[in-house]
Order: sequence, then structure tokens, then C-alpha cells
Amino acid sequence: MQKQRVLLLSEGFGAGHTQAAYALSSSLRKVSPNVQTKVLELGSFLNPRMAPLIITAYKKTLSSQPRLVRMMYRSNYKKSLNRLTTLALHRIFYTHTTQLVKQIRPNVIVCTHPIPSAVISRMKRLGLDVPLCTVITDYDAHGTWVSREVDCYLVSTNQVKDRLLERGVEEARIRVTGIPVHPSFWERHHSKDDIRLKFGLADMPTVLVMGGGWGFMKDEAVNTLLARYCDRIQLIFCFGSNTKSLQRMEDDPRFNHPNIHLMGFTKEIDKLMEVSDLLITKPGGMTCSEGLAKGIPMLFHKPLPGQEEENSQYFASQGWGTPITGLHVITEWMSQLTDNYEEVKHNRQRVIEQIKRYHPMQSAQAIIDVLEHKEGAVH
Repeated sequence: MQKQRVLLLSEGFGAGHTQAAYALSSSLRKVSPNVQTKVLELGSFLNPRMAPLIITAYKKTLSSQPRLVRMMYRSNYKKSLNRLTTLALHRIFYTHTTQLVKQIRPNVIVCTHPIPSAVISRMKRLGLDVPLCTVITDYDAHGTWVSREVDCYLVSTNQVKDRLLERGVEEARIRVTGIPVHPSFWERHHSKDDIRLKFGLADMPTVLVMGGGWGFMKDEAVNTLLARYCDRIQLIFCFGSNTKSLQRMEDDPRFNHPNIHLMGFTKEIDKLMEVSDLLITKPGGMTCSEGLAKGIPMLFHKPLPGQEEENSQYFASQGWGTPITGLHVITEWMSQLTDNYEEVKHNRQRVIEQIKRYHPMQSAQAIIDVLEHKEGAVH
């Protein structure tokens, strides 16, 4: 039987989009051994010199001019990418992307970021006959995701589905699947002791602090407050790719304690979430979804303008997360962990029961359905 080829395209603007692509890739291979997958960050693959410069500029804009980013997000909220933008993307990407598609000959293309989705959409308008699935990796639907050429949208919630319907997307083209996370986040490890032994952790109330894929977490007031509880609460700080912040904290004597663990980039966040009782994080769509799969309560630190603000509001409305509106929020949770630890663990099990409807393979199965529909149409 001929293998079915799935090309997954993302971009490097935040780690979540590409993580979603790799999560889908893993799930697709689990659902069907007849599927081959290829994951690419389109801009980085086609222009490896320019892409890092653009991403660095984007990061600086996010951190230095959040009001401008928020204004741009809101002013274009209901708008698809305009004709001029799509033409520019076409000029930048079209020739190389066409060659890429001809070389790989995918049976379906999956995009986890609006830019490759827009590029493939334009190629479809010009004659490309390959189904396009677009995975919206947040708990909101900005207009830049929307294109008539998308054959199937995979979305996180019914609320996101409703927003697509309001923008004229046919209901038949929308599947509510949850955001795809790696299957490992849905696994319930039989021995937490083995995980603790591997990472040198104690069996005690534990807080995991994450700064997102770009390591934005460097709030002096928050970190100092957390360190005051290290005799009673274990702290794990994950800095992602932010090696400067990691080095700065390693050199700070306040964080030199047996119950404080400082880590850089790791691919084993699923295990750290498993043995942690509270997650403090940026509310990126992927991180929120991974935390939800583990049922871990979350505190959201300074959401970035746009999608992160929407993610924070959605999770707060569902009772799955709390924005850090002041240091008192952290103090209250530290008290919960020290005084009502059993109740915290019980509430976590309740959330795990609540979210069983977000089966980890739903997104992969939706893509398999598109493949089978196309194959059926051919025959």
C-alpha cells in the first residue's frame, strides 16, 4: 500500500506553532502506520539567513512595544490578510514553496501558522490541487487565519468555531478537536518517584515556572517572592532558550537552595508537569493546552498582547487558570499548597475528568479523514 504523505508547515514566531506541528506528526503516525510526515518552518527552511533576523525583531517588538502590538492585533482582528500582503508572501515564498511541494508530493498540507496557510491558499487559487488543513493554535480566531481555500479548520473550542462561522466559514469545514499536543502529555505515569529520581526532585509540593519557548519569564518580584517559600515548596524554573536569564539566576545566591532547580531548554516538560502541582507560565496556546492535558492548575504571568490575552481570559472563564493580577495571587496559591495540599490534588483529578473530551488523537483523525475523503474522491 502506498504511503500517504503529510506536509506540516509552521513558522518560528513562538515555539507553540511548531510544537503543534510536531505533536500532530507524532499523533498521525500513531493513528495510521500508512502515513509519512514532514515538519518544516517555512521561512527558516527557505531563507535560513533572513528568518532569524525577522524573528528576533518580532521578539523585541513584543517585549518593548506591547501597546503597539495590541493595537495592531485589535485593528486587524476581523480582517484576513489583505491582497497586498498575500501578494508579498507570494513573491517571497511562491517559487521555492512550489518546488518544495513538487518534491515532497504531499497528499495533504497542514499549516499551524497563518503565514504558510496564506501562502498555500494562494497556491491553491493558482491551481494547486492538494487539501489544506489549518490548525488554529490559540483559543481565539484572528482574521489572519481565515481563507476561502482552507479545506478544513481544526480549532480548540466551540467558541473559536463560532467566530469562524461569523466570518463566513462553512460549518462543514470546521472540526473542534482541541489544540494538538504531543501524546506524552496525555500519558499518566505510573511512577512519579521515577521521574523525581531522574531530575533529583523531592516528594513535596512543587511549582513549575516556565517562560515559554523564548524564556520571557524574568519578573524579579515574582521570582523573589517564590524563593521565600523554598523551605516548604519545591521550585522548578525552566528558562527555555533564555540562557542569559538562566545564568543570572544561577549566579544569584537567593536561588541557591536544594529545593530550587534551574533548567534551560528541555524536551521533558510533560514529566515535569506530571510531578508539579502548580504551573506559572505565559499563556501561550500550546503551553495552556499541555497544562490542561495534565490537569495542572495554572497562573498566567503578563500575557503578551493579542492571542495570549485571549487564551488567559478563556482559561480563567473555565476555571483552569488564573491571571497574576498582583503578588497576592501567588501568596494565596502558596498557602493552598502548604495548607490544603490534598484539596489541590483532588481538584486536579476533577479537571482531568472534565477534559476527557479533548482526546489527543482527534486532530490527527480529522486529517486522516481528509486524506480518506480525497482518496475516495480520486477512486
